[in-house]
Amino acid sequence: MALCYAEIPVEIREISLRDKPLAMLKISPKGTVPVLQVGELVIEQSLDIMQWALSIADKDDWLDNLESSLALIAMNDGPFKKLLDQYKYPDRFPLVNVQDTIDQALEICLLPFDQQLQNTPYLLGEKMSLADVAIFPFIRQFSMVDLDWFEKTQLNHLKKWLNNQLTSHLFISIMHRYPTWQG
Repeated sequence: MALCYAEIPVEIREISLRDKPLAMLKISPKGTVPVLQVGELVIEQSLDIMQWALSIADKDDWLDNLESSLALIAMNDGPFKKLLDQYKYPDRFPLVNVQDTIDQALEICLLPFDQQLQNTPYLLGEKMSLADVAIFPFIRQFSMVDLDWFEKTQLNHLKKWLNNQLTSHLFISIMHRYPTWQG
């Protein structure tokens, strides 16, 4: 989203993680996605790609409150991401109780975000920030594991925020299916 928002043209190459093209592994030996190559510059982390894009163009000041954004993102990328993986892939975590995972996710992330969004339209206030853009995909993934459960929760402000992201022109403009690139 940040690349599109910053109006940076990119060539998107969808890859199969089970059959990573050698050309991709040549520029990014660790073989994880996303990876952005701009000339000799290679950026291999989503947050780094977003910050790089916003350093080029940030017309609505998404980088305002950067310290606060990074603190929320760190909490999300650490504890919440672990819980998301446990919830999304329970077969990989047979010793973990799914309800305990949900309860922990509610406690450390979902309820605090919902409470914040009761007072403001975005996670850090009255306007979109890096935190919203970086955290939104994780909340989207969590909601999609059991959409019926998520819709029945009392997380009304979080659901409204998520829906606003999902229906935004920016999100819709980037969500396309691409053929798998063979390299």
